[in-house]
Amino acid sequence: MAIADVLTETKDKMGKAVEVAKDDFNTVRTGRINPALFQKIPVDYYGTPTPLAQLASLQAPEARTLIVTPYDKTALKEIEKAIATFPNLGASPTNDGTIVRVTIPELTQDRRKEFVKIVKTKGEDAKVAIRNIRRKAKDDLDSQPEVGEDEISRAEKELESITKGFVDQIDDALKKKEAELLEV
Repeated sequence: MAIADVLTETKDKMGKAVEVAKDDFNTVRTGRINPALFQKIPVDYYGTPTPLAQLASLQAPEARTLIVTPYDKTALKEIEKAIATFPNLGASPTNDGTIVRVTIPELTQDRRKEFVKIVKTKGEDAKVAIRNIRRKAKDDLDSQPEVGEDEISRAEKELESITKGFVDQIDDALKKKEAELLEV
């Protein structure tokens, strides 16, 4: 594999790691309800754990209310149960026979700080993933048989700058999410 291929593959993998981190950040609740929080909640649908987004449409008409409209009305009770038992949401769903209305309580300052810690942990995990990608790319560069030391040295410097760029993206997303969480 040529040096350019190694660097291109590394950029792709690091880009995906950043996207996964941003998706992870979206699963952490802020003071305002976000349908993305609920999309991946597993619902027992005829014995199969199915993401809520595949079973219902989600709309947030107000800051702390979510309307879940199931495509199959027979799944209503299971959807309600899955939302009620999902950890870290504190959501209280009510079922009126056709939709599930979910309300979330106002976040306390302690709860906000707890969520900031969760987000920081997720950010650190993403940075570790990027460093692992960098380590593999460095190993791939070092195993180049017919390439001179100067070229490898240049490629490693470029690899470091690529890595720094992606780590900075995670830090920026982390700062944004932290500000969002602490905003009252």
